[in-house]
Amino acid sequence: MERDKFYTVRGYQILSKKEKRLTPAMEDYVEMIYRESLKSSYIRVNVLSELLNVKAPSTTKMLQKLKELGLVEYKKYGIINLTEKGKEMGKFLLERHSIIETFLKNLGVKEELLVQTELIEHNISKDTLERIKLFNKFLSRNPDVVERFKKMK
Repeated sequence: MERDKFYTVRGYQILSKKEKRLTPAMEDYVEMIYRESLKSSYIRVNVLSELLNVKAPSTTKMLQKLKELGLVEYKKYGIINLTEKGKEMGKFLLERHSIIETFLKNLGVKEELLVQTELIEHNISKDTLERIKLFNKFLSRNPDVVERFKKMK
């Protein structure tokens, strides 16, 4: 598939898979483990399962995949830790989430903010993310623009 041609959403997902990116579910796990690592020195399967609203066996399977990718250190019934590679990825994923969430807030999105953020964050290029980050920065330095935008409703 060529990048300058139009594809269905599934077509773009296939393109991304060929680039060997993490699946959205894998990203969610790494991001959540990273979030929790900022609060606590460790996390266990049952806590991670609750935080992501999935069953423990699903969490265990995902942790095995993430371990194979070198993102987590995990032994059955033990604690979960991110590797250095996992921490780096987690930090990026949490920042990406925050950038998208801030952008949507700037647009005035209030309903289902988390849902909208989650849907967008897994399907955005790094270049677009950097542009949104820059735009958020512009808006933070120019609050009058945000206020004028809000008045347009």
